[in-house]
This record gives sequence, C-alpha cells and structure tokens, in this order.
Amino acid sequence: MRKLIGTGCVVLLVAAFSQAHEFWLQSARYRYNVGEEMNVAFMVGENFQGEPWDLGRHKVERLEIHTGITVKKLEKQVTPTKGKNLIYKFDREGTHLVALESNFAFIELSADTFNTYLEEDGLENIRDERRRSGRTGKRAKEYYKRYAKMIVQCGTKLDNTFRRSAGFRYEIFPLANPATLKPGDYLDCQVMWEGKPAANVMVKVWSHVGNRIFLQNIYSEKDGTIRFPISSTGPWMVSSVRMIPSEQEGADYQSQWASLVFEIQSP
Repeated sequence: MRKLIGTGCVVLLVAAFSQAHEFWLQSARYRYNVGEEMNVAFMVGENFQGEPWDLGRHKVERLEIHTGITVKKLEKQVTPTKGKNLIYKFDREGTHLVALESNFAFIELSADTFNTYLEEDGLENIRDERRRSGRTGKRAKEYYKRYAKMIVQCGTKLDNTFRRSAGFRYEIFPLANPATLKPGDYLDCQVMWEGKPAANVMVKVWSHVGNRIFLQNIYSEKDGTIRFPISSTGPWMVSSVRMIPSEQEGADYQSQWASLVFEIQSP
C-alpha cells in the first residue's frame, strides 16, 4: 500500500530557508500551436509559489527541449531576465519535454534548520546517520543541484516524449501523458536514481485549486512508483530530493532535487 502521509491545504507561513526548497520550470500556458512562442520562467520557492531564480548566483549546466527523437540544446538562449529566462518558438506539433540541470551550489545551515529540513523532506537516512554519529547538534554544509522537467503540448499530436529520459541522476517520470488526463483520473509516476527505481523516498505532489495550494506527501513503492488522484485542473508539480554524503570536498552532504511540472486541462 502506498504511504500517503500528508495532504491538505498548505499554510503559507514558512521559514526563509523553506522558501528556497523547490525549483521548477513554469510557463503561462502548457498548450500551444505551431508558430507560437513559449515563455519559460525558472522558479524557486516553496508551496508551488516562489520567485525568479537568481541567475547571478546559480548556473544552468544543461537546458534541452525534447520532442520525439529530436533534442535541441537551449543553454545559449537563457537570459537572466526575471520571469523570462527562455523564449522558445514551436516549429512542430507533438508532446515536448523541457529539461534543465543546474550546477552544484553551496549552503551552510544551523543544526536546527538542517534537522527540520531533513524531517520535512523525508530524509530519514541522513537524519538517522547524524544521530548515530553524534552530529545531530552540529551545523551542516551542503552542495545542492537541481533537475527540473516540464511537459507541454503543441497542437493535437500526442506522443511518448513525456516518458523520455533527460539522463538526470535523479529523475521523475510520468507513466501517462498528462495531456490525456482529466479530473477523476489517477496518475502514476516513477522516481529513478542513477537509472534504477528509487524505493521508499518521499515524493511531494502539489496542485492549485483557485488561490489554494494542496500538497500530498507520498512514499514510493519498491519499484519507485507513486499513484495519486487528479483532483483538479491547472498546473501540477511532482518533486523529490535525494541526499547522500558529499562526493566532493568542502561539504558534508550532496542533495539533488528533481521536479516535474505539467498541466491538467478541462475536459
């Protein structure tokens, strides 16, 4: 049985650090016609609300758009303009996948802030390791990287691009095309770490209903899958974080954040 440990309307009273947790790609629309332009914003925040990503502090290592078997590199088209980081003109019908990988950034957190972060994001392995090693009361240094994906549709031609791998170390896949779903349906997603199913990891599912934002926390099955009901139209985000001991000098841990954004339209 899938473990659903939290659901409901999110209260938007959070600490400053929490505001920097999630990272996602955001578009004003998720359906286009050939010849139309899509404006993509790189967003950071919490509760599926945030602010433009600071491209003065962070870098885009890889940015691509996939459709069918075609992959276009878009890194050179990134601009630091707030809320207008990428403009892309569609030249063909089909399902499109936008995929972004950031560089590693550094942060140092107090013991209390870091321990709260571990609890909120289901990082029990790191929490337990800190307890065993007597480091619960110590500050933590962390490198963090972001992997963000967004699915958009151009025209009426549907295809399997939504299942394409971006080659990320940590990645979330929808197992059905969101363009085919409506409220009342269910969506299965699969979380993969280094190309293998990520079992028993916390996955957050965010949705908008009017001015309210709803969150479900779900732990993945042995095959890395989760299932959740599609309860409303509008944008959705599925996200998760994986933390390991740092593989690089200068930090205690490395976290790698994966997000997937898509839209459910009215029938």
